[in-house]
Amino acid sequence: MFQSIIELSNDGILVFNDRLRVEYANRTISQITAYEHARIMGMTIAELLGDKSRALLEDIFPHPEKYGEKTCTEIQFTTAGGNVRDAEICIVLATPPDGRDKAYAYIRDITDQKRIESEVREANEFFRNLISSSVDGIIAADMKGNIFIFNNGAENLTGYTAEEMIGKIHITKLYPEGVAKEIMKKLRSPEHGGVGKLNPSQLNLVSKNGEEIPFQLSAALIYDSEGKETASVGIFTDLRPRLAMERKLEETHMQLVSSEKLASLGKLAAGIAHEINNPLGGILIYASLMLEDHPPDDDKRQDLARIIREAGRCKEIVKSLLEFARQSEPKMEPVDINLTITEGLFFLENQAFFHNIRIIKNLEPSLPFALGNASQLKQVFMNITVNAAEAMHGSGTLTIATSFDRERKQIMIEFTDTGEGIPEENLTRIFDPFFTTKAVGKGTGLGLSTAYGIIEGHGSKIEVKSKVGVGTTFTIPLAPYPETQPIAEGHSGVAGYIGGQESVKGLQRMHDRRFPLIRTFAL
Repeated sequence: MFQSIIELSNDGILVFNDRLRVEYANRTISQITAYEHARIMGMTIAELLGDKSRALLEDIFPHPEKYGEKTCTEIQFTTAGGNVRDAEICIVLATPPDGRDKAYAYIRDITDQKRIESEVREANEFFRNLISSSVDGIIAADMKGNIFIFNNGAENLTGYTAEEMIGKIHITKLYPEGVAKEIMKKLRSPEHGGVGKLNPSQLNLVSKNGEEIPFQLSAALIYDSEGKETASVGIFTDLRPRLAMERKLEETHMQLVSSEKLASLGKLAAGIAHEINNPLGGILIYASLMLEDHPPDDDKRQDLARIIREAGRCKEIVKSLLEFARQSEPKMEPVDINLTITEGLFFLENQAFFHNIRIIKNLEPSLPFALGNASQLKQVFMNITVNAAEAMHGSGTLTIATSFDRERKQIMIEFTDTGEGIPEENLTRIFDPFFTTKAVGKGTGLGLSTAYGIIEGHGSKIEVKSKVGVGTTFTIPLAPYPETQPIAEGHSGVAGYIGGQESVKGLQRMHDRRFPLIRTFAL
């Protein structure tokens, strides 16, 4: 009866003698090893089940103290057909009535079990990697709100680490008050994607530092085999980049609309400029004639000279406007930088916005002429001055300095304000077209971009240094006009820059080129 039970066992059963050879094998062993039953009898354990089984048996036989104890391990062996199988073997050493030690071995084929375990392990590893590497945050919690999945995306989104969250912080702490309950209510409602599901919804979560972060949530409930809720899982998508892009697109759209309006205004202004040019020419001609009619000691000559200068400036402005409208190449000529800065400030200093701004001018008196376009450079200087005033909110100190760097052989112009400064992340963007930190409608983001383009056209670049809360310095290096040389220290006056013995005549020629209609009265 006992042998019948052994033969019906699902486990293979073997009996080995002290020479490690098979003395008994049930029929199941033939099914497991694919050897015929008659062939198994007399085989050594190594021949049948491999060297690991032999080593296990050899370790037991010399130790009588282990008799009666069961020793188990997992092995791999090769069947008669050449297939590799996995098995669990348990060996017990005992002494039967005949007095000869025997080893009783129980072998269970676990090949299919190991394969299933491996497949499950690989699947779990795949899904674990999938969850871990997701850009979106993935968070799962049981029905008590205890978090058990918190991936890298969730760490990046919330600022918490998985170690800080899993099993330690309740899921409701990630939401503003009452939001977690509202989410569960929607998950159990058929109106938001079906019972147990939540279609993508925009919400806010609370990060580790207390910041409310906009995100998109897609969620689902997890049920067991009986339909009971066991967990909830959510996919959290950070909306900050998308919302920032939408704001940027909206701002860009508004700026493009403004640019179209400016383009139309520019065309209108160009037409008006043509109309203004003629009366300006008349004013200059008749004022010049009137100046000739007054004797040198007449006080009215100063007023007439002022009229001629201001009318000449108006003609320069009109000329610049027409050149801008035509996009023509600006004429490069010797430019008195100090004079250009002073003329630009003349337009601004009397404006109400500059009343509480102290302007310090440290202008090098022995500065050489620069190679450039006076009108365009004046536009750049005025733009930077206005930006500085806005950065100081109409109250502070603006220092404008000029010097000649003999090592670099460049004229250096510096504008230093005591304003709010520029954040480091914006320093590389302030010259980008349409970039502005001003509110919509307060600026187009074209001023510094245009200034940068003008200075690039002069073969140089605008340099900027800034510290938040301290102020900003814009530095503009310009090449000197080739015909000019810086004069020795102790000398002053622009005439000193014209080379050779023809200094006064050179200045006269320079003035004639800039103001051809009033050359008779320049000096």
